Amino acid sequence: MSYREVDTVDVGDLGRRRLLGVGIGALALAHPGWTDLVARADAMRTGRVARVGRGEVRVVEDVTVALSRLDDRYGGRAVRPVAAAFLKGPATVALRADSTEPVRGALTTAVAFCAYLTGWMAMDEGQDALARRHFDQALELARSVDDQRSYRHILRGMSVHAVDLGEGRTAVDLAEASTARPPQAGMVAFMAGQQAHAHAVAGDRAEAWRCLRRAERAMDRALSGAKTFGGYNPSTLQYHVAQVRHALGDTTGSVASLRAHFRLRDASDSDRSALRFGSMLAERQLQTGHLEAACASWGAVLDGLPSMQSGRVDQHVARIPGLLRPYLASPVARQLNERVRQRTRGEGP
Repeated sequence: MSYREVDTVDVGDLGRRRLLGVGIGALALAHPGWTDLVARADAMRTGRVARVGRGEVRVVEDVTVALSRLDDRYGGRAVRPVAAAFLKGPATVALRADSTEPVRGALTTAVAFCAYLTGWMAMDEGQDALARRHFDQALELARSVDDQRSYRHILRGMSVHAVDLGEGRTAVDLAEASTARPPQAGMVAFMAGQQAHAHAVAGDRAEAWRCLRRAERAMDRALSGAKTFGGYNPSTLQYHVAQVRHALGDTTGSVASLRAHFRLRDASDSDRSALRFGSMLAERQLQTGHLEAACASWGAVLDGLPSMQSGRVDQHVARIPGLLRPYLASPVARQLNERVRQRTRGEGP
């Protein structure tokens, strides 16, 4: 299947208006040159650019970076229509234009990451089949220019998706494929942390801990500057420790590691991940008998919900009433439960 045949959804007029109006207008939040990006993206979309060069590569790269930042802040449901419109419009049109071979390679890599990001947003929405189609599209593009670094990065993301779906064996296979060739030194921790999580979900305790130790040893060399696609840092490592512990039955240890994760987070970390991981923390605190701590963690999640449009976060929030039902004799639990009910009825934050 070629990238032109992938069904990325028909964004229609709404998607195009978002792309060239409100959507990329919102990139002002994430990119100082957004006005120029709009003009150049429009020229690419309409085919006024007959031959592309490094300038068009930078447009795709910069738009992808800005969309990623918006995705982290507002969630996949809010941003994916804009990303899909850009991918289907300007990015694909640019790939069909004339260029030199070096430009063609750089542009293909840039579009591959845009497709990967769009798949990540679809995953966040809970549109798993669509996410997989975008990931396959991204893989094909990276393979077509023999971009091994991008190819491995995309495989790792697919492993994360498989883990979320509880497909432990598939997650392991994808994580192992992502390290079929030795990764660059800075990517070792990034890859090994996901391998550890996948092996833990698959039930392989020894291999999970072996990979986690490798991630810890490589931490000092881990990439921390890749802001778009999840630069690995100590807070991310603690998240993986938490997930390994939880998958292997150590819920108390998982809570301790998630708390360490939150202590190590900084301002560059995703708002969405703060809500998702905060929900995980609350659920596990409740499992270990700490009702008030769980309600406090859930309260922080509810505080951050008004600006977030994430299907995965919504799934966590939807579980709260059922989880709290046995504890409604507690005033703290009743208060939190009412907050969730108000939000469901649209009566409050």
